Amino acid sequence: MIADEGYVSFRGYRTWYRAVGDLESGHAPLLALHGGPGSTHYYFAPLERLADERAVVLYDQLGCGGSDRPTDVEWSVDLFREEVVAVRAHLGLDRIHLLGTSWGGMLALEHVLSGAAGVVGLILSSTLADNHVWVAEQKRLRGELPAGVVATLDRLEAIGAYDDPEYERAEAVYNDRHFYRGPKPRAELQRMQAERGREAYEAMCGPNEWSMTGVLKDWDVRARLAEIDVSTLVLRGRYDMCTDAVAATLLDGLRHAREVVFEHSSHTPVLEETKRYLETVRTFLGDCDS
Repeated sequence: MIADEGYVSFRGYRTWYRAVGDLESGHAPLLALHGGPGSTHYYFAPLERLADERAVVLYDQLGCGGSDRPTDVEWSVDLFREEVVAVRAHLGLDRIHLLGTSWGGMLALEHVLSGAAGVVGLILSSTLADNHVWVAEQKRLRGELPAGVVATLDRLEAIGAYDDPEYERAEAVYNDRHFYRGPKPRAELQRMQAERGREAYEAMCGPNEWSMTGVLKDWDVRARLAEIDVSTLVLRGRYDMCTDAVAATLLDGLRHAREVVFEHSSHTPVLEETKRYLETVRTFLGDCDS
């Protein structure tokens, strides 16, 4: 399979990208926006199997992975939204299908709501439209962890010891339930962890998913969802951080959306139920093309 890797010049920095397949195939390419911010493109590796039919474009958002990690930038929604535009312009992506997972889904919504043209299909994977609901649900899921784990989180959060190895072990219990439930070790997640952008995440979110203090803490686009006139697929896992209540923030407002729930997955069904995930996405893309 043909693969092209390179850099997009953006605000004086470099954004790394990878395009797999033929951008001139006649089928609208799939552009995928990773989560975090700062979580890298690595867990999107299975999406490249769709490149037998259409090009698949992945990139690392500024601050993580193969992209530059500026220390003098103001992290903002505008920054990342403009980066999407720069990637599309550089690669000539006039017509696309847009897939965003978690924060990437928020960014996908921002891109479409900005009036961006040429989006013929929208896939919102394990994501949200209202961060207040998201945080409330993460606090609920945290409270359902074993009592000893909750006590550890409480004790170390009270002194701001988020980098303490004991805290990281406790947080891993939450992640094992709600982020990735598949077999370990998983190479894609190991690389993501090694190359993630902590500065971008902390500036945009905060120390974790239930203690939002960053730029996104009051992010809410529910009132604008009716503006979106694009066929939309909402995907999530049964044990996802994207719970029923979180998914409802999307489904209650989007006019052309349908939902698929992966019964054996959490926040990364692309890795946990790869075959069904790819079949679901492939079918949706084909339906939108026709």
